[in-house]
Amino acid sequence: MLAGKRIVLGVTGGIAAYKAVELSRRLVDAGAHVVPVMTKGAERFLGPTTLSALASETVKTRLWDDPETPIPHTKLGQGADLILVAPATARLIGAYRSGLSTDLLTNVLLATRAPVMLCPAMHTEMWEHPAVVDNIATLRSWGVHIVDPESGRLAGGDSGAGRLAAPETIVAAVERLLGPRDLDGVHVVVSAGGTREPIDAVRVIANRSSGKQGYAVAAEAAARGASVTIVSTVDRPAPVGAAVERVETAAQMQSAMERLAPSAGVVVMAAAVADFRPAAAVDRKIKKHDGVPEIVLEPTPDILAGLGANKPAGQVLVGFAAETDDMAANAQRKLVAKHLDLIVANDVAADATGFQHDTNAVTLFSPDQSPVEVPLADKRQIAAAVIDRVVALRRAATD
Repeated sequence: MLAGKRIVLGVTGGIAAYKAVELSRRLVDAGAHVVPVMTKGAERFLGPTTLSALASETVKTRLWDDPETPIPHTKLGQGADLILVAPATARLIGAYRSGLSTDLLTNVLLATRAPVMLCPAMHTEMWEHPAVVDNIATLRSWGVHIVDPESGRLAGGDSGAGRLAAPETIVAAVERLLGPRDLDGVHVVVSAGGTREPIDAVRVIANRSSGKQGYAVAAEAAARGASVTIVSTVDRPAPVGAAVERVETAAQMQSAMERLAPSAGVVVMAAAVADFRPAAAVDRKIKKHDGVPEIVLEPTPDILAGLGANKPAGQVLVGFAAETDDMAANAQRKLVAKHLDLIVANDVAADATGFQHDTNAVTLFSPDQSPVEVPLADKRQIAAAVIDRVVALRRAATD
């Protein structure tokens, strides 16, 4: 998502400065070229060597006597795709609003036409002070992007609003700002995880799906501007900007998907839905001393086939096929039988693919198009390939 983007990461003097290390790592992992700039205050909380090691360049601190260029602030400001300040203290916010060029970072902020994103962090009393409130409002009116602080534990044991937003929240905001925005305004519904079908009060029939691939698809769609709803059976942190509906059984997932799908521009059925369930679940625990129970199974509803049969005009419907043999043949059959626009097939018996892994390797099948193989990669990269194809299908439908 951030490949080739040049981000100047400003770090100011607050206790949250240590989080800039993790933030820098995440930005670099997302493909960005990160140039760190630290204020003198930041050096009281964080050693430049640490940040230099995880960024793309060594930390910049000097406005004068820089051996690389006589005008570092101009060079940094002109070459950036984004100036990101995290944490942004009340001092930095006030100086920027007033146009004061007191150090390298404030000079960079004044000498750029790139987008600017500030991530404030300070004590609650400071965050709520009228001067800070007015400064933030003014900066917003200029088009400066503000990632609001969170509520939580602060320095000194206090608790309240003012805590620096989590690194993953900031990265998601950067992705939304610098990404292609090719799903702006589109409602995307994604199912994720494996269903659990009750046998008795404590036992279930389940599968090994972790929901990682579905959540990666949801995160990618949200980063491209979509309004995302995840219908999920797993307890995972929701991607920034995504709403989650929790379900457990195939019947519950069917109900949620049939309710949400008609209003969605894109539906991605990434969940591993059980094919069978006990015909009658027992509402108490089956005791071992009662002997081996006879469990009669019945088929669960084919949610994907139902969505395909009732797909509204213009909707892109995506299915997943986790296979152990005859992957291509099985995927092609499902693609046609279930009226899909795209099916994502993978061999879950292969190394480092499928359930529980952080990586995957898939083949994308669409009607009247040659299959596209996506080699082993992080599941977010797989998600990007899936969403790229979804965007292409949507464009082709309107041409």
